[in-house]
Amino acid sequence: MFKHLLVPLDGSELSERAAEVSLELAARLGAKVTAFVVEPPAPLPTMSGSAAVYARQSAQHEARTAAHAEGVLGAFRERAAALGVAVEGHFARSEGIEDAIVHAAAARGCDLIVMVTHGRGLFGKLLFGSHTKNMIGRTELPILVLH
Repeated sequence: MFKHLLVPLDGSELSERAAEVSLELAARLGAKVTAFVVEPPAPLPTMSGSAAVYARQSAQHEARTAAHAEGVLGAFRERAAALGVAVEGHFARSEGIEDAIVHAAAARGCDLIVMVTHGRGLFGKLLFGSHTKNMIGRTELPILVLH
């Protein structure tokens, strides 16, 4: 049936539900899972800030979001290994959350997207909630929506 699931994660308690269900489903189906974290890009510079300040703030933002994504993906990889599920982990920076998810699913050959309807936490409101609803119509892939 399904051989490759994509699960967008943000590290929130609610996204843990998507992680749990995707891993259980993959274990039962013998499928692999791609965990995908979308991080926001660095904010645009302000007119009042200097280029040096912006460069430093951008670098700090890049490091912070990369560390967050790797933490989320690392935890997911550990859970997958415990269940014997093959997993890939990827992250991207994008303001276009839905487009990033659709692109990741297509680029990695996924045949099901597993998402939750509402997110919590630092990036949860960016990644989930209305984004899940907006996914319908953006992809021909089936979407398993959890809440």
